[in-house]
Amino acid sequence: MDLTPLYLSAKLSMISTALLLVLALPLCCLLVFGRFRGKFLLDALVSLPLVLPPTVLGFYLLIIMGPQGIGTLWEKATGWQLVFSFAGIVIAAMVHSLPFAVQPLKASFEKIDTRLLEMSEVLGCSPVATFFRVIIPNSLNGIAASAILTFAHTMGEFGVILMIGGSIPGSTKVASVAIYEHVESMQYSEAAILSLFLVGASYAMLLVINYLNQRTHYGT
Repeated sequence: MDLTPLYLSAKLSMISTALLLVLALPLCCLLVFGRFRGKFLLDALVSLPLVLPPTVLGFYLLIIMGPQGIGTLWEKATGWQLVFSFAGIVIAAMVHSLPFAVQPLKASFEKIDTRLLEMSEVLGCSPVATFFRVIIPNSLNGIAASAILTFAHTMGEFGVILMIGGSIPGSTKVASVAIYEHVESMQYSEAAILSLFLVGASYAMLLVINYLNQRTHYGT
C-alpha cells in the first residue's frame, strides 16, 4: 500500500496553512478594524470560494496560472511550469481554503474589547505593535481554529487540486485524487484505507475545535 499520497496531502496542508495564516491575519485586521469604502466588496471576494464550484475556481486558476497568465513569468524565473507542479497546487489550495482561514479569525477579532485597542492607541502603540501585543494574544483560540479548519479542508480538497495539479505520483497525486483513482480502478480496499486515514484526521481536528470552543464559552 503506497502511502505517499497521504504524505503529499499532509505536506500540502501544512505549507498552505502556514502561508494562509500569514496572509489571513493582516487581511482580517483590515476587514474587521479597517474603515474604507467598498469593504463589503473585499469581504465578499474573500468568501467567494465558499460558493463557487471547485471546477469553476479550478478553471480560472488554470487560466491565470497557465502559459497565458503568470505561468510564463514563473517558468522564466524558476525554469519549470506552475501548473501540474506542487507549487501550483499550494497556490490553488490557498485560494480555495482562504475563507476557512478568514472566518474563524474574523469571529475572534470581532470579540476583542475595543477598549483594549483604544488604550493601546492612547499609550502610543503603533498599529503594528497593537497587532502583536493586543490582537494576537487575545485571538489565540481563533488562530488555532483557523489553522485546524484550513488544514482539514486542504487535506480533503479534490476538484481544484486535480485541475491544477493533475495526478503526478510523488508530486501532485494527493490522497483525495488517489482515492478517486482507486475507486475508478475498483481497488476498494486501497481507497478504504486512505479514506479511513482522512476520516480519522478530520474527526480529531473537529474534536480539538470543539474543545477550544468549549474553553472559550466557559472562560477557562
